[in-house]
Amino acid sequence: MRKNSTLGWLSIGVALASAVGIVFLPNLTPWFLAVILLNLLISFVFHKHYDKPALTVCCLLVGALFIFSSFTKGVDPLGTKYKMLDYFAAYGITWLNDLALILAVFMILAEFLVGICLMTNVFPRLAVLGATLLMIFFTVTTLFDALYDLVPDCGCFGSAVKMSNWQTFYKNLVIDAVLIPLILNNKQLKNRLTWRGQFVIAGVYALAFLGFEVYNYRHLPVVDFMNWKVGKQMNAEPAEEMRIYLKYRNKATGETQEYLSPDYPWNDSVWMSQWEFVEQRVEGGANYLGFSALDEDGNDVTDMILSTENLLMFTSNDLSKVTEKEWEKARIITEAAENHDYTVIWAVADTPELVESLREKYDFLYEVYYGDALEIKTIVRFNPGLIWLDNGLVKDKWSAIDFPQKEKLNELFN
Repeated sequence: MRKNSTLGWLSIGVALASAVGIVFLPNLTPWFLAVILLNLLISFVFHKHYDKPALTVCCLLVGALFIFSSFTKGVDPLGTKYKMLDYFAAYGITWLNDLALILAVFMILAEFLVGICLMTNVFPRLAVLGATLLMIFFTVTTLFDALYDLVPDCGCFGSAVKMSNWQTFYKNLVIDAVLIPLILNNKQLKNRLTWRGQFVIAGVYALAFLGFEVYNYRHLPVVDFMNWKVGKQMNAEPAEEMRIYLKYRNKATGETQEYLSPDYPWNDSVWMSQWEFVEQRVEGGANYLGFSALDEDGNDVTDMILSTENLLMFTSNDLSKVTEKEWEKARIITEAAENHDYTVIWAVADTPELVESLREKYDFLYEVYYGDALEIKTIVRFNPGLIWLDNGLVKDKWSAIDFPQKEKLNELFN
C-alpha cells in the first residue's frame, strides 16, 4: 500500500519556513522555538511518511546547506582557525592552539564532503552518518553558546552571514528536523555505482576542495566577505559620533571587563599578555569600519589613514612571526613606494616596545600605528599583509606570498 507522504512534505515545508523566519526575525520567541521542536518531533515520529521524492529533497536541502557552510568557511580558512582559537580559549583547551589551522581545514573539508555526497548521491548512507555526527557536535556546541555566550559568533557561515547564538542554535534544530528522516530511512538511500567508483568520485571532490582551501589560505579569499574588500570606500562619514567598547577576558581568572576605546592599556605588554580580546560593540557611528588605529601616544589616526592618497599599509597581528624573506619583500616595496611618493605605514597589534626593538634591524619600520589584533586580521587575512588605499578606497591587497615584485611594482606605480 502506498504510504501517505503528506506529513513528510508538510514537515519539510515547516522547516523551510522556519529557516526563513530565523534569518529575517532575529528576535525569536519561545513560540517560535515550540514550532521548531514540534516539527523536530513530527519528523521523528512520522519518518515513515517520507516517500522517495521527499527523502531526495531532504538530501538536497541538507547537502546544499553543508556545501554553502563549507564554502563560506573554506574561502577563508584562517577565519575559521581564529574562531577555533576562540572556542579553545572558552573551553580551556588552548593546548590545541597549534593544531587550530589543520583542524579547521579538515573540519571544513568534512562538511564539504558530506554536502557534496548528499547532493550527488555518492556514498549516501555514509554521508548521512557524517552529517549526523557533525550536527550532534554543532547542535550541542551552539546550545552551550546560546546559554552561556561562550563565543559571540560561532562562525558557522564564516564572515558571509552573521547570526546570534540563539539564531544559530535554532538553525541547527531546523537542519536536524530535515536530517532525522534520512537517518531513520537510510536503507532507502542507495547508489548503483560500485564502491570503487564512488570512492574515486568522492576522492576527486575532496582533493579539489582541499586545493581550494589551500589556495585561499595562501593567496587571500577569492570571494571576500569581510569589510575591507577591494573596491570598497572605507571613509564614509558616520551619522553620529561612534563609541567603541572592547571587552577583554583575563586568561587566568576568566574575569571580563569592558573598556571604551582607546581608554584601555593596549600599550602595557604585561597586561596584554594576561588579557585576551573577546568582542566589541559600537554605539552610534552607523558606518563604523571595524578598525581604529592609534599612534604611540594613544591618539586616534584612523581618519588620517583613510584620507591619505596612495597609501600602502602593511598589516600584522604578530610581528614576531614575520620571516626574514617577508621583511626583505617589505623593504623592497617600501623603497619603491617612497621613490614614487607613496606613503607607507604599518598597522600592527604588537606593543611599542617590540616595534622599537625591531627598528634596530629593520630601519624602514618607522611609521607604525597600533590596533586590535582581531580588527587587523579582518583587513588582510595573512600575516603580514599589504593593502593599497587611496583616500579610503581599497584598490588592492595582498598576502605576503603575493607581495608585488619589482615588475609588478613598476606597473602599480605607473
